[in-house]
Amino acid sequence: MDMSTNTAPRTHHHSAPATGPLPHAPGDDAGKLVLRLAVGVLVLLHGIFKLQHGVGFIGGMLEKAGLPGVLAYGVLVGEVLAPLLLIAGLFTRAGAAIIVVNMLVAFALVHRADLFALTSQGGWALELQGLYLFGALAVMLLGAGRYGLGGAQGRFN
Repeated sequence: MDMSTNTAPRTHHHSAPATGPLPHAPGDDAGKLVLRLAVGVLVLLHGIFKLQHGVGFIGGMLEKAGLPGVLAYGVLVGEVLAPLLLIAGLFTRAGAAIIVVNMLVAFALVHRADLFALTSQGGWALELQGLYLFGALAVMLLGAGRYGLGGAQGRFN
């Protein structure tokens, strides 16, 4: 059988790359809201504790590391203001970025010794802090979604 007589052009069923926004799944915004609220509320609880009890112990750690103790008040930005931004869905990416920086500083100052440690149950010794860090990073990359004060198309949401 001679296949060379078939002159019909071959068609490929590959679609052209998408040039517009990707389709929006119905649960995307709800998922972003759940993530924002979880990270925001859980980090905020740490900030409320520091508002009630002060940040002196953090100032001591900073001074021990050779940094000015007054920088300890920056933790209030990372654990009060930034989580409130996440919860509200306003300047969400900026708030999440602040939490990421806050957690990186916490890792460097407080948790460095446990960075590669496992618990007796086999979990990462810093799994809670890791969830705060990577949850905030995810919010920073995803944005707020439509369920927030800044709206889905807000510049920093």
